[in-house]
Amino acid sequence: MTIRVWDYLPEYEKERADLLDAVETVFESGNLVLGRSVLGFESEFAAYHDVAHCVTVDNGTNAIKLALQALGVGPGDEVVTVANTAAPTVLAIDAVGAIPVFVDIRPDDYLMDTTQVADVITPATKALLPVHLYGQCVEMAPLQRLAREHGLLVLEDCAQSHGARHAGQLAGTMGDAAAFSFYPTKVLGAYGDGGAVLTGSETVDRDLRQLRYYGMESVYYVVQTPGHNSRLDEVQAEILRRKLRRLDEYIAGRRAVAERYAAGLGDIAEATGLVLPSLADANEHVFYLYVVRHPQRDAVLEQLKRRGITLNISYPWPVHTMTGFSKLGYAAGSLPVTERIADEIFSLPMYPSLPVDVQDTVIGALRDVLTTL
Repeated sequence: MTIRVWDYLPEYEKERADLLDAVETVFESGNLVLGRSVLGFESEFAAYHDVAHCVTVDNGTNAIKLALQALGVGPGDEVVTVANTAAPTVLAIDAVGAIPVFVDIRPDDYLMDTTQVADVITPATKALLPVHLYGQCVEMAPLQRLAREHGLLVLEDCAQSHGARHAGQLAGTMGDAAAFSFYPTKVLGAYGDGGAVLTGSETVDRDLRQLRYYGMESVYYVVQTPGHNSRLDEVQAEILRRKLRRLDEYIAGRRAVAERYAAGLGDIAEATGLVLPSLADANEHVFYLYVVRHPQRDAVLEQLKRRGITLNISYPWPVHTMTGFSKLGYAAGSLPVTERIADEIFSLPMYPSLPVDVQDTVIGALRDVLTTL
């Protein structure tokens, strides 16, 4: 048996009837684009977060890109973020002509080190873009304070943090806007691509709706400002409506998997050099990923692969080290914690429908590998 880090088939088997009914509902509606399912999901996702507006788009990358545009971030503006994120976070900044500026991360929870942000703010800084990584939130109070002091915007990257909370507040409710991805692996995942932006601003909401629809407003075929074709598909929207009702159930399932890993590996972690996930203060973790560390990461992964367990690394190459971003001028060693962590992290299988026997197999294999290195 081959064990992978993620598998949607157990979930599909359990939810098949509802998912196929969602597809049938759309096909019978008579409207396949920007219809009742999109409007319904937008309303329900906004209500879940108690935020005034939700605008859906075609994927998480465009959620960040269009949110930046709607917030007024553009060519020459600097956006402060981190390099230990999926490349799309930074690609979206680059796509609007803005300049990514990186700060390092904290070594225990891998989240943005907010104590470094003030040092990189310049007259060109326009926005702060914290990434709520792996299922828990960045410490937001320091960023909110800096935003007030310097007149900056805050855009949350919530692609990995649906339902996570910091100091009681949901991810996506602590900035001027928040971008979400509904890629299938996410805590709230579609059966294809999808994204959304939450905002409390009527102006941002209006501009987002225009930008995702070619730049048109109320009159079709009349472009008010150059935009995009970035609409969420009706089928994916209806699937997401059904799955949103089960989001808290998914989160509970992920937490149960995380607890089982902690129970199964905690007694050998320190002795073998394995570092388990750390929960940041005031956070409620949803465990999009279960990320561990080991100084002999590559040897561990090779041994597990021989046993039929193929694991993932999120992310092995920090964005500032990639050839495509060499123009930013970050030399090796410029973000030392980010670079060190990238050499050691790997992810154990994590999804709410992960069978207990499969998880036990992973735990047993990892224990064997670690104690025989």
